[in-house]
Amino acid sequence: MIGAGTYANAKCAVSATGDGEYFIRLTIARDICARMQYQGLTVSQAADTVIYGVLGRTKGTGGVIVLDNHGNVAMPFNTTGMYRGMMSSDGTGVVLIVK
Repeated sequence: MIGAGTYANAKCAVSATGDGEYFIRLTIARDICARMQYQGLTVSQAADTVIYGVLGRTKGTGGVIVLDNHGNVAMPFNTTGMYRGMMSSDGTGVVLIVK
């Protein structure tokens, strides 16, 4: 769902997973990109603020993979684990499950 579980603009792109109702109500993916665009937060600052702050306060659970327009990545989650991965520009792949 655009704005909740997936979103992209000129500053960032987000893919999210978690408690759907909370992600929809709080437009989690859009909120992260908006904080980068309008508040000038880094990819990590924006993602952490939304996942650990906004979502955390509601008791919703989940996580995101966020990329900014410079290739920086953030993958915060407030659950026990979250399957996630990325590949760097040199072809090195990373797959993670827990923190």
